[in-house]
Parts: sequence; C-alpha cells; structure tokens
Amino acid sequence: MKLELTAKQFRRLLDMAYIGNWILNSTRGDDRFKDYDDVESLLFAKAREEGMGVLTEDWKGEAVPSRAFAEGGIHEAIMEYENNVFFDILAEDLARRDMDDVPIDESNYDELNRRIDAYIAEFDQHGTDNILVDSDTLP
Repeated sequence: MKLELTAKQFRRLLDMAYIGNWILNSTRGDDRFKDYDDVESLLFAKAREEGMGVLTEDWKGEAVPSRAFAEGGIHEAIMEYENNVFFDILAEDLARRDMDDVPIDESNYDELNRRIDAYIAEFDQHGTDNILVDSDTLP
C-alpha cells in the first residue's frame, strides 16, 4: 500500500494515531492491544525518517512518541474530550435514573433529551458543585 501525505497531514496522522492508541490502551496496564502499539510505533519510526525525529524516541527497541510529543499539547486535547464525554455520560445516566431506567423509545425520547439538557445546563453552570452524596448512606 502506498499513501502520500504532506508533512502537515502526516503530523496530524501521528496525533490521531496517538489519541486512538491512548484511548484503547492507556487504562489496560499490561493487557494492551499490541497491534495498535505496533501501528503507532511504525508511524513514529516513519516520523524519524521524515525529519520529525524530535517526535520520536526509542523504548525497549521500539519507536514511541517522545516526551516532547506527549507534552506538546496532545494531552490537553485528550483531557478536553474526556471532560466533555464525562459530563455527557453523567447527564444521560442521571436522566435515565430519573426515569427509573425504563427502555427509551419514541414515546419518551423527548423527555430523556429534556432531562439530559437540564443536567448539561447545570453542569455548564456549576460543574459538579451541586452533586452531593448523603453522608448518612456512606459505609
């Protein structure tokens, strides 16, 4: 297979590969999806060949994203995504809970969305400041 990219496009591909591998493998410990690590390593080895060596370092004989790459802002993008997803998932979970976890269909879909929107508005305004756990229920 042959793929032709500009340097800028290749740099964006490195970002996407890193983000994807981070999402798939960052919480897996030693049980990583090695085939994704291998693709990432292949791309970062190519980066070195293409004059982007500052983005790559070697670890255990494999090309991996360098500290400069990892600290260059990519984690801020990942954190922004995780923050948004967190609030979306929390809002939907709370809305479904409020509806007693009934199956969602066209008869209650609008109600679910109204509740989700209300939670999102609350989170936008106050974050998690108004979420409380009754201390009497703690173990």
